[in-house]
Amino acid sequence: MSNLYLWLKWLHIVSSAVLLGTGAGIAFFFARAQRTRDVRVIAAVARDVVLADLVFTAVAVVVQPVTGLLMMHLVGYLVSLPWIRTTLVLFTAVGCCWLPVLWLQLRMRDMAVAAAATGSALPPAYGRYYRWWFALGWPSFAGVLAMVWVMVVKRGF
Repeated sequence: MSNLYLWLKWLHIVSSAVLLGTGAGIAFFFARAQRTRDVRVIAAVARDVVLADLVFTAVAVVVQPVTGLLMMHLVGYLVSLPWIRTTLVLFTAVGCCWLPVLWLQLRMRDMAVAAAATGSALPPAYGRYYRWWFALGWPSFAGVLAMVWVMVVKRGF
């Protein structure tokens, strides 16, 4: 096994840990901030949640397929392998959940920051956005867990 393959595998594993860890951390801290009902706390945490998603999650989302495809090429794996197909389907499904989640986070951050700056309550749309964010977060996180499982056992669904 080449050193390049081992470095790619290491980076692939680290980026999957970043996806899991950042996803869990963002969900935990953002949900906890909502429970305070304090617009200033929500605004501060929303800023950090968006930043973490852009700095950590977005980078890992790019690193995952790049390293995966490079490793496939080096080893000679084909996309037609069931576990690789399953991983690609899961990655796409997770992306279809995560992109709206990111959009919702940006809107909620902006609403919370504006409300905190004026000392007003969060607008009604904020609650709707949060419910969608919460609902889309579950399949997204479950999909990442499933991807890691499929890559470890190398069996598709």
